Amino acid sequence: MGMISRRDSIKAGLAALASTAVAGGVSREVSAQTASEALFTVQQTFIPIANSTQQFPVRRIYCIGRNYAAHAREMGSDPTRESPFFFQKPTDAIQYVAPGKVVEHPYPSLTKNYHYEVELVVALKSGGKDIPIERALEYVYGYALGLDMTRRDLQRLLGDQKKPWEIGKSFDRSAPIGPIYPVSAVGSFLKEPISLAVNGVIKQRATLDQMIWSVAEQISKLSEANELFAGDIIYSGTPENVGPVVKGDVILCKLDRLPDLSIKIT
Repeated sequence: MGMISRRDSIKAGLAALASTAVAGGVSREVSAQTASEALFTVQQTFIPIANSTQQFPVRRIYCIGRNYAAHAREMGSDPTRESPFFFQKPTDAIQYVAPGKVVEHPYPSLTKNYHYEVELVVALKSGGKDIPIERALEYVYGYALGLDMTRRDLQRLLGDQKKPWEIGKSFDRSAPIGPIYPVSAVGSFLKEPISLAVNGVIKQRATLDQMIWSVAEQISKLSEANELFAGDIIYSGTPENVGPVVKGDVILCKLDRLPDLSIKIT
């Protein structure tokens, strides 16, 4: 009799749980409890907005690959045939670099071939799916200057093995970035010169109109794959002549109408 009672009790409990189910198989009671009793708090990532006390909350970091023809060729790709492709970095890849300062940037683990890539960064104030190119710039809040730092040896090794190469791109502090400047203050960026120097020697130099895919096209193409939202940022690609740095090197990035960005590899 005791065993039957326990079975009956279990059945009754399962029936009660089932009676609370809603669409998607989640009970209202469980949902409410989960929402009000988070196990821990996850820290939000912010980027300062220039000349403001406000900060830009980062939702996702998207990066476009091989978006300058010469860089695509140096990476072994044919820019006349390749459709745009994107990858992501985690929000803790953000390392804020204040204007007028040389910020220490730690040389990461697991690599012996650490590369710089200077890029224009686009910050979105709204989003959606299948955004038309002619309206894409309406979704932009502002722009910043950034670096897509890369563990090149790991990226190439995993690529050669047909494995995902996130470990080469998506690691702590791999996305140094300056403050975001609102479009209302600086306008749009279309053909400005962008450059990077290491220890005073120019390594990368191009103009933004040399991009294969413009900022508007990137937003539109990306929105075909993922719904975009306010807080998303897009690293828009790097010019040719990416290369290695070692401890002690100082990187200086420049983009017309934005403050310089500088880090020291430590």
